[in-house]
Amino acid sequence: MKNILKKILNKKKIVKKTKILKKKVVKRNKTLKILKAGKGKKKKNFKNLTKKNIVKKIPINKTIKKQKIENKNESLRISKNNELKPEIKKIKKQDSEKKQYKLKDYVVYPKHGVGQITEIKKISIGGINVETYVLRFEKDKANGMVPINKQLHLRPLATINQVNKCISILKSKPKIKRSMWSRRAQEYESKISSGKIYDLAEVVRDLNKGDDLMIDQSYSERQLFEKAYDRLLAEFQIVMNSSLENTQKKIDKALKRNLEKQIQKIQETNTNQNLEQTEETEATQ
Repeated sequence: MKNILKKILNKKKIVKKTKILKKKVVKRNKTLKILKAGKGKKKKNFKNLTKKNIVKKIPINKTIKKQKIENKNESLRISKNNELKPEIKKIKKQDSEKKQYKLKDYVVYPKHGVGQITEIKKISIGGINVETYVLRFEKDKANGMVPINKQLHLRPLATINQVNKCISILKSKPKIKRSMWSRRAQEYESKISSGKIYDLAEVVRDLNKGDDLMIDQSYSERQLFEKAYDRLLAEFQIVMNSSLENTQKKIDKALKRNLEKQIQKIQETNTNQNLEQTEETEATQ
């Protein structure tokens, strides 16, 4: 009987041991799965692992993953502190240049014609100190300002040799193109705005109609002609140092224009038109 009881007890002990071993194997398998989820970790002794340690280590692996992702995103982001901001430098003074012109000098400004320098003035524009020429245009009765840095747009008055060459251009035959008037008008306008004295002389020559100026010319042609003629006249008067009448006679002689004859012709045409109108009214009555 004793032997039988011993055998039964031994069997029960073996069964208990096998159950304990199975439980340990299951726990080890679980811990292996958890550790495989966390990459790049070294294997540890499984004997020291308990339920508490296992429970604590699961969230640690997740937080490590989150930290790695956040670190990557932060590395990709450009921090505001590291952003390169352009430095805005305030210019207080313009670069100075040598003055080519003096006070009371006559200068040609292409858009407005001949002007006289009345003052050299310093002006602040947007916090920048600018040195300018103050020009007086007597014909327009207006003032203009040109910065000394942009004095290349101005030109000095023509010489006597250039004036004589212009007179020879005025005496030559006009060169009229057969293109549309709109294109020709643009060309004439660009020549006038260029401010070059030879271009002005060419415009006056090409748009001149001699004694039939007021009759044959259209309004736009007359405007361009008078604009170029007045600028040429103003420059000639200063260069030749003569009166307005004498310079005008010299230009009209080169163009073969006679203003007195023109006025007489206009008066005759007006009188003829008035007579015709009176005759028509009398006939109707």
